[in-house]
Amino acid sequence: MAFEYFHFMSLIGVAFFAISGTLLGHEKNIGGFGVVVVGSVTALGGGTLRDILLNQPVFWIAEPDYLYATYGAIFIAVVFIRHLPHVSNYYMLLVDVLGMAIFNIVGIEKSLIEGTTMIVAITMGMTTGIFGGLMRDVICREIPLVMREELYSTACLSGGLTYAALFLLGVSYIWCILGSLFITVFLRLGALHWGWQPNIFRKRTVKNK
Repeated sequence: MAFEYFHFMSLIGVAFFAISGTLLGHEKNIGGFGVVVVGSVTALGGGTLRDILLNQPVFWIAEPDYLYATYGAIFIAVVFIRHLPHVSNYYMLLVDVLGMAIFNIVGIEKSLIEGTTMIVAITMGMTTGIFGGLMRDVICREIPLVMREELYSTACLSGGLTYAALFLLGVSYIWCILGSLFITVFLRLGALHWGWQPNIFRKRTVKNK
């Protein structure tokens, strides 16, 4: 039962990221097969890097269901765009939020299953959640979201820390997932709607004499 739930959640994350890649490809006027490439890289990139680092079979090679989910989501996004050609880039950001939050959890759980420490699992969660979007933005010649002055990687890290805290407290498995999802999505939406920024490095103000 747990494996089926984990597998379903992974498929949903792949689909969301495939849609976000397709929407950004449309925004950047990438046509033809290029949109499929962008959507596929976004959906599969983070998980591929995670599995390579964990020395595990790459998930979409071991289980082709992920490829069906990727191509199906791309097809749905293309149909959506054809009927609403002026779709806002805001939708790409929304599905990116959901994909990142889900993949963050998937990366953490897969790492823990492989016997890593929690700090490694949190790092793998961030890798899974961020790397696909990073590749998408680079291909589309965008400043990667993770490099901008807004809550992105910080939201992902906060979701991972929330999962770890609940897990170590012995909280039920489902609440670890829901708590992590809530924190990641809440912080990321806060950045989109209200411009929340981490402001780790503050510029010095020089007083005029």
